[in-house]
Amino acid sequence: MSSVTTKIPTKSLLRLFISSPPKPPISHFFSTATAEARTQKLERIADELLDLTKLERYDYSILFRLKLGLNRYGPAVSGASSAAPSAPGSGSGAAESKAAEKTAFDIKLEKFDAAAKIKIIKEVRAFTELGLKEAKDLVEKVPVVVKKGVGKEEADGIIKKLQELGATVVLE
Repeated sequence: MSSVTTKIPTKSLLRLFISSPPKPPISHFFSTATAEARTQKLERIADELLDLTKLERYDYSILFRLKLGLNRYGPAVSGASSAAPSAPGSGSGAAESKAAEKTAFDIKLEKFDAAAKIKIIKEVRAFTELGLKEAKDLVEKVPVVVKKGVGKEEADGIIKKLQELGATVVLE
């Protein structure tokens, strides 16, 4: 595991060098011996990057983004919450905060009463804007996700209506 943390994906490294403006040489700030040691270190890292497989590069890119505090959508929110996960023993705190940040939900119809099938089809048509045949086919495929990417308030309203009709609904 420790060898994975010292390797940087080639694409990320190239993107870093290509997109960043030229900087003064490090030798201006340090002695030449230190600069040579850093150059050798960078050459070693570059050689290790070239030896990685595609899967290893992908895994490392994810690990590298997490270590930098980046997620798929950009930098993490700064403030007190970003300092908390770095404390020892708070690894589960990061998972809890990601679960709490979820804003889009999927509504899954698990099962329903056969007597209420027509009412459920009508309700599914109302919030999915599907035609009668499409809504009927969707309801008959139980268990099925009937709506994706719904906000919490809208999802709660839909779930309440479907449960009143006798359906078992899960929020994912």
